[in-house]
Amino acid sequence: MDIKCFWKDVLRQDRAALREYFTPDAVIRWHCSNEQFTVEEYIRANCEYPGEWDGEIERTEQNGDLVVTAVRVFPKNRSASFHTVSFLRLKEGRIAEMDEYWADDGEAPEWRRKMRIGKPVR
Repeated sequence: MDIKCFWKDVLRQDRAALREYFTPDAVIRWHCSNEQFTVEEYIRANCEYPGEWDGEIERTEQNGDLVVTAVRVFPKNRSASFHTVSFLRLKEGRIAEMDEYWADDGEAPEWRRKMRIGKPVR
């Protein structure tokens, strides 16, 4: 499976292309919002999400049939920024399970800024 093409199609919200990446009985979990989807539900949630999107893969790791990605996602107008870490379990080259963790990008919380520790990643 071409992970760059997968993320390109996710960001383009391309329904037809997305179906081809998944096994028919794949399970998709968004842990941060406590949701589990079938392939069709995932495609609907992704493709009906408002706005036009872009992003960049920051890291990819593969170990056997497990692919892990860290991706920065943002609206084309760059009005916000999010990160997702995705664990994709492949079966015969297609996604059989996907576990994703989404978070809004932002500043460190006030209590930690007051500690004057750390520095920005970018």
